[in-house]
Amino acid sequence: MPQKDFWNKQYKNPTHLELSDTASEDLEKFTRYLLREHGKKFLNVTTKTVDLGCGNGRNLIYLAKEFGVHGFGYDTSKEAIMQARKNAGGLQLTFEVGSIADPIPLPDSSVMLALDMMSSHVLLRHEREHLRSEILRVLRPGGWLFFKSFLLDDDLNAERMLRENPGPEIGMYMHPEIGAPEYVWTEHALREFFNGYLTIHKIEKSFKHRHADGSAWKRRTICAYLQKV
Repeated sequence: MPQKDFWNKQYKNPTHLELSDTASEDLEKFTRYLLREHGKKFLNVTTKTVDLGCGNGRNLIYLAKEFGVHGFGYDTSKEAIMQARKNAGGLQLTFEVGSIADPIPLPDSSVMLALDMMSSHVLLRHEREHLRSEILRVLRPGGWLFFKSFLLDDDLNAERMLRENPGPEIGMYMHPEIGAPEYVWTEHALREFFNGYLTIHKIEKSFKHRHADGSAWKRRTICAYLQKV
């Protein structure tokens, strides 16, 4: 089943994930960092934002309501985009169906803040590199990328999936339910991927979650605060 078909069904009737309408706690933490370090310089009514793989728009909608930002969200799921448009109300946000593997349909140096939150792990290496180039192209000098994805380090579930369902590239597994490859990062791989392209100001990792017997019960994630200089 193509991924867009899978996610269309999930947004209509969630069975794979608990899809939320509220903003990611990790994004809220990132905004607190920006406010603490820079005041509202990067979070105000002039801030143009792009959410790459926006889903139902919850994170972009949060930024618009909380800080007055405007911008664009793209997702391959028509159902998700329909929900995002409905949820956005009168906010200055535009949601369109589109793949993050394609060129971002925005002008050069036009965006102050980009979000890649649990999205680009579905891309192959050359597609991830193309997306990185596109993010660099649309970001203004001094602009930010908030990046979140799956973390391999100390994640027993990810290690098992890589072992039992190897994908087309090193670090990728074939997701048993979606039937599509997913990439899982190590901190070293993330630093190597962005080094020389964007400045990494901070990396946050989710905690290790364990059952009483020591087995893992929740996937680990990694977040990076990156800036174009």
